[in-house]
Amino acid sequence: MSKKNKIRRPKARLPKGMRDGEASEIRAMNTMLEKIRAVYELYGFEPLETPAYEYSDVLGKFLPDQERPNAGVFSFEEDGGDWLSLRYDLTAPLARYVALNYDRLPKPYRRYATGSVWRNEKPGPGRFRQFTQFDADTVGAPVGAADAEMCMLMADVMEAVGIKRGDYVIRVNNRKIFDGIMIAIGLGEEESAQRRLTVLRAIDKLDKFGPAGVELLLGKGRKDESGDYTKGAELDPEQITTLMAYIGTAEQSFDADVEKQLDKLSQGNGAEGLKELADIQSLLLAAGYGPDRIRIDPSVIRGLEYYTGPVFEAEVTFDVKNDKGQVIQFGSVGGGGRYDGLVARFKGIEIPATGMSIGVSRLYTALQALDELEDDSKGPVLVLVMDKERIADTQAMTHELRTAGIRTEMYVGGSGMRAQMKYADKRAAPCVIIQGSDEFAAGEVTIKDLVEGSELSKEITDNKEWREGRPAQFAVKRDELVEAVRSVLKRHEA
Repeated sequence: MSKKNKIRRPKARLPKGMRDGEASEIRAMNTMLEKIRAVYELYGFEPLETPAYEYSDVLGKFLPDQERPNAGVFSFEEDGGDWLSLRYDLTAPLARYVALNYDRLPKPYRRYATGSVWRNEKPGPGRFRQFTQFDADTVGAPVGAADAEMCMLMADVMEAVGIKRGDYVIRVNNRKIFDGIMIAIGLGEEESAQRRLTVLRAIDKLDKFGPAGVELLLGKGRKDESGDYTKGAELDPEQITTLMAYIGTAEQSFDADVEKQLDKLSQGNGAEGLKELADIQSLLLAAGYGPDRIRIDPSVIRGLEYYTGPVFEAEVTFDVKNDKGQVIQFGSVGGGGRYDGLVARFKGIEIPATGMSIGVSRLYTALQALDELEDDSKGPVLVLVMDKERIADTQAMTHELRTAGIRTEMYVGGSGMRAQMKYADKRAAPCVIIQGSDEFAAGEVTIKDLVEGSELSKEITDNKEWREGRPAQFAVKRDELVEAVRSVLKRHEA
């Protein structure tokens, strides 16, 4: 073929920030999701599914004042000029759903949802543009019991998926306290919004840099070991002292003394936030959820620019090694809080709401590190095709096993015995069913137990012994097929 007529083929490649999921991961992930779903159902939440994309102005949060609304989201323009965007979380679609169906929904409305979300952000190691969240929300309930219940729900989810008590903590704070601190240090006005954000980011580095590092970030700035310099919030010493006193309360148990200390530090509606935290703690303790599981912690600041009251974060506390081999705490696997203003965008009236979101991939990775994933990677029983003239008999055996509830596959390729056995190995088949002409004439089938055979083969070093012994291979009458296969599977389940 001439160079001019050469066929141009597309290059197989993944988009940046995307990944494929394979069978063993999907099964383990589904098992984990079902455990989370069971806890949500136990609490009385109802499932809801919303579209993958919404009108861009409905999603709202990331949209800038520019011609194409694609900062933070993936967007496209449809005929007629309307912009649509892939959802970046599951909460904004919930707000739209509640506003659209408000009159007919029960109040409070309790729903859970899971699904992919998309972020148009720069990808990196462990940071993808498409990922899965699993949320639970209560819309129409004031501060108090609904927020305490979200914390309990998160704690119960952690234990349901296999994270033991002591390896996680649900940390709780209140946006109003932070706002009160900001007012006290003179950063409560709208023109100080950017400096408040810098302060938030500084406090968020507490676990990473410690109090000394945070103090530098609140001041002029901080230079790391590589020489990179991060500009600070440029607060004065008195402001920094107030904030460090606020951060210091995170190391103490939330009691009357700490409450008084925070009350002195904050202004505005800080006192209201403190009372809400005290009420939530009372509800938690009454339900048997102590500080070993759920802890009031004023250093929790993630999402404070988004939430309007209590905020919570699920943190896995065991140690892991990062990409550089350093031992660190695993960190956050989910969070949530109260967002009383989200539905008001549509209705013009404030509708209280609180919710939590599990980062499914993060939680999955945490369970991998703990070796708590249920990886059912066994493949199906494989029925080999020994005689293409009798493929109907092979199909009948396959159907019989499937009817008995046994996961079974008939080989549908065109290869011979050796290739079929290699295929069975790649499929992780627990056993194969063989019926050649000799077995058919005798009214029998041969079952080869691949799991036991693999173990026995480790003890056999002589090829002759292997051929003569045929380890873990046995014949049964044709009408005993189902029970024989069941016995093999049962043996390996045990």
